[in-house]
Amino acid sequence: AIFFSIVGLLYCVKLNGRLMEVPLTLAHIVTLIVVVYYVFLSPTLATGIAIFILISLTLCGFIESVFSHPWIVYVALFALAWIGQFIGHHIEGKKPSFLKDIQFLLIGPAWLMSFIYKKLGIKI
Repeated sequence: AIFFSIVGLLYCVKLNGRLMEVPLTLAHIVTLIVVVYYVFLSPTLATGIAIFILISLTLCGFIESVFSHPWIVYVALFALAWIGQFIGHHIEGKKPSFLKDIQFLLIGPAWLMSFIYKKLGIKI
Protein backbone atom coordinates (compact mmCIF):
# COMPACT_ATOMS: atom_id res chain seq x y z
CA ALA A 1 0.00 0.00 0.00
CA ILE A 2 2.88 2.39 0.77
CA PHE A 3 4.62 1.58 -2.51
CA PHE A 4 1.35 1.92 -4.44
CA SER A 5 0.49 5.26 -2.81
CA ILE A 6 3.90 6.65 -3.77
CA VAL A 7 3.43 5.44 -7.35
CA GLY A 8 0.00 7.10 -7.29
CA LEU A 9 1.37 10.42 -6.09
CA LEU A 10 4.04 10.30 -8.79
CA TYR A 11 1.31 9.44 -11.32
CA CYS A 12 -0.33 12.77 -10.48
CA VAL A 13 2.72 14.60 -11.90
CA LYS A 14 2.11 14.81 -15.65
CA LEU A 15 4.96 15.20 -18.10
CA ASN A 16 4.83 16.27 -21.73
CA GLY A 17 4.36 13.28 -23.95
CA ARG A 18 2.44 10.04 -24.19
CA LEU A 19 3.32 6.43 -23.57
CA MET A 20 1.22 4.06 -25.71
CA GLU A 21 -1.72 6.52 -25.73
CA VAL A 22 -1.38 7.11 -21.97
CA PRO A 23 -0.19 10.51 -20.70
CA LEU A 24 3.43 10.22 -19.53
CA THR A 25 3.85 10.79 -15.80
CA LEU A 26 6.68 10.97 -13.32
CA ALA A 27 5.55 7.54 -12.08
CA HIS A 28 6.48 6.00 -15.45
CA ILE A 29 10.03 7.37 -15.25
CA VAL A 30 10.63 6.56 -11.57
CA THR A 31 9.18 3.05 -11.77
CA LEU A 32 11.37 2.27 -14.77
CA ILE A 33 14.40 3.25 -12.66
CA VAL A 34 13.05 1.12 -9.79
CA VAL A 35 12.74 -1.94 -12.04
CA VAL A 36 16.31 -1.45 -13.30
CA TYR A 37 17.48 -1.23 -9.67
CA TYR A 38 15.71 -4.50 -8.86
CA VAL A 39 17.16 -6.20 -11.94
CA PHE A 40 20.59 -5.69 -10.38
CA LEU A 41 19.36 -7.21 -7.10
CA SER A 42 17.51 -10.13 -8.68
CA PRO A 43 16.07 -10.46 -12.20
CA THR A 44 13.42 -12.83 -10.85
CA LEU A 45 12.29 -10.33 -8.22
CA ALA A 46 12.42 -7.55 -10.80
CA THR A 47 9.90 -9.46 -12.92
CA GLY A 48 7.44 -9.62 -10.04
CA ILE A 49 8.01 -5.97 -9.17
CA ALA A 50 7.51 -5.00 -12.83
CA ILE A 51 4.18 -6.87 -12.94
CA PHE A 52 3.09 -5.18 -9.71
CA ILE A 53 4.11 -1.79 -11.14
CA LEU A 54 2.12 -2.37 -14.33
CA ILE A 55 -0.93 -3.27 -12.26
CA SER A 56 -0.33 -0.20 -10.07
CA LEU A 57 -0.05 2.14 -13.06
CA THR A 58 -3.23 0.70 -14.56
CA LEU A 59 -5.05 1.15 -11.26
CA CYS A 60 -3.74 4.73 -11.02
CA GLY A 61 -5.24 5.46 -14.44
CA PHE A 62 -8.58 4.08 -13.21
CA ILE A 63 -8.45 6.09 -9.96
CA GLU A 64 -7.68 9.21 -11.97
CA SER A 65 -10.73 8.60 -14.15
CA VAL A 66 -13.01 8.24 -11.10
CA PHE A 67 -11.71 10.93 -8.71
CA SER A 68 -11.28 14.59 -9.59
CA HIS A 69 -8.44 14.89 -7.03
CA PRO A 70 -6.77 11.45 -6.99
CA TRP A 71 -3.84 12.72 -4.92
CA ILE A 72 -6.19 12.82 -1.91
CA VAL A 73 -6.77 9.07 -2.30
CA TYR A 74 -3.02 8.42 -2.39
CA VAL A 75 -2.23 10.66 0.59
CA ALA A 76 -4.98 8.98 2.65
CA LEU A 77 -3.76 5.51 1.66
CA PHE A 78 -0.16 6.49 2.46
CA ALA A 79 -1.12 7.74 5.92
CA LEU A 80 -3.29 4.70 6.70
CA ALA A 81 -0.60 2.30 5.48
CA TRP A 82 2.05 3.90 7.71
CA ILE A 83 -0.31 3.83 10.68
CA GLY A 84 -0.88 0.14 10.00
CA GLN A 85 2.87 -0.39 9.65
CA PHE A 86 3.59 1.13 13.05
CA ILE A 87 0.70 -0.70 14.72
CA GLY A 88 2.02 -3.97 13.29
CA HIS A 89 5.52 -3.26 14.54
CA HIS A 90 4.14 -2.33 17.96
CA ILE A 91 2.20 -5.59 18.17
CA GLU A 92 5.27 -7.48 16.96
CA GLY A 93 7.36 -5.73 19.59
CA LYS A 94 10.06 -4.76 17.11
CA LYS A 95 11.23 -1.37 16.01
CA PRO A 96 10.96 -0.87 12.22
CA SER A 97 14.28 -1.62 10.52
CA PHE A 98 14.13 1.50 8.34
CA LEU A 99 14.51 3.65 11.44
CA LYS A 100 18.06 2.26 11.73
CA ASP A 101 18.96 2.40 8.05
CA ILE A 102 17.12 4.07 5.16
CA GLN A 103 18.15 1.28 2.75
CA PHE A 104 15.51 -0.94 4.35
CA LEU A 105 12.84 1.28 2.79
CA LEU A 106 14.22 0.28 -0.62
CA ILE A 107 14.51 -3.40 0.27
CA GLY A 108 10.96 -3.70 1.65
CA PRO A 109 9.22 -4.31 -1.69
CA ALA A 110 11.84 -6.94 -2.63
CA TRP A 111 11.36 -8.67 0.72
CA LEU A 112 7.59 -8.75 0.24
CA MET A 113 7.94 -10.05 -3.34
CA SER A 114 10.30 -12.81 -2.17
CA PHE A 115 7.72 -13.77 0.48
CA ILE A 116 5.03 -13.99 -2.22
CA TYR A 117 7.36 -16.05 -4.44
CA LYS A 118 8.00 -18.53 -1.60
CA LYS A 119 4.25 -18.90 -0.99
CA LEU A 120 3.75 -19.58 -4.73
CA GLY A 121 6.69 -21.99 -4.85
CA ILE A 122 8.72 -19.80 -7.21
CA LYS A 123 12.49 -20.02 -6.73
CA ILE A 124 14.38 -16.75 -6.63
